[in-house]
Amino acid sequence: MYFPAADITANPVLLPAVALLVSFFCSMGGISGAFLLLPFQVSYLGYVNPSVSATNQFYNVVAIPTGVYRYVREGRMVWPLAMTVAVGTLPGVMLGALIRILYLPDPRTFKLFAGLVLAYIGMKLLLDLRKGNSGNKGALKPATPAAGQGHGATGAFVTDVSITLRRIQYTYQGEVYACPMVSLFALSLVIGLVGGCYGIGGGAIMAPILVSWYRLPVHTLGGATLLGTFLTSVAGIAFYSFIAPFFPGQSVAPDWMLGFLLGIGGLVGMYFGARCQKHVPAAAIKWMLCAVILATAGQYVAGFFR
Repeated sequence: MYFPAADITANPVLLPAVALLVSFFCSMGGISGAFLLLPFQVSYLGYVNPSVSATNQFYNVVAIPTGVYRYVREGRMVWPLAMTVAVGTLPGVMLGALIRILYLPDPRTFKLFAGLVLAYIGMKLLLDLRKGNSGNKGALKPATPAAGQGHGATGAFVTDVSITLRRIQYTYQGEVYACPMVSLFALSLVIGLVGGCYGIGGGAIMAPILVSWYRLPVHTLGGATLLGTFLTSVAGIAFYSFIAPFFPGQSVAPDWMLGFLLGIGGLVGMYFGARCQKHVPAAAIKWMLCAVILATAGQYVAGFFR
């Protein structure tokens, strides 16, 4: 099947199959899998136009809703965290889109940029795991149970969510967790910039940082980071489509059919990934993500120097 915006021919059955597999595992870590589908499109399919970033974001828009639905239904959505990440990353996504078109149109340079971003994410996870921070060790204190109830009353649900100008706080499985608002918002701006260039919405960078830096439990982050990625991807697509007429010599707007086929696979994969996540240990999720991210980063950086 020929995809005009991407200027490639690809098997329409292969696309959703690959996206399903990638999104199933990545959604357990609160990541849509777009950061791995981009190398698949660039290196395997030969999609090297700047519009690959916008197509990747359209994949997010199609695929993410089912994953968010599962996290909300299971009571593991931290809404203030999702909104803070989304609002912080939105301005950066816009600027990142311009940088991608103006300064990173060459596929070789873009591969190096993408490889360095992935290498940073992977090394942060690896260092955290080697230090032994593979579980949920960021609790401030045990939660105070209500009269006549034990810690088990909260179960695997997020409860007692609160937000102030200083921090976001919530309770999960009998422990209280928190992260500072100001630093989280500032970090989101930077991540939005990088995510806008890379076409991933920022969730692939934010999720490992929330686990490694802020010590938040990985089982409570999936819904928030996926929803943040969804909202910023919608904004990214709108911005790419808006500026496309100003760059008539480049393919800037998404390849809608290619993104849709990838998104259909992601739609199914994220639903089952989010459903299975609570049964998978946090350490296993982090090791899986670390291995995949570093392998992809190494391939990209090595390809730049070859």
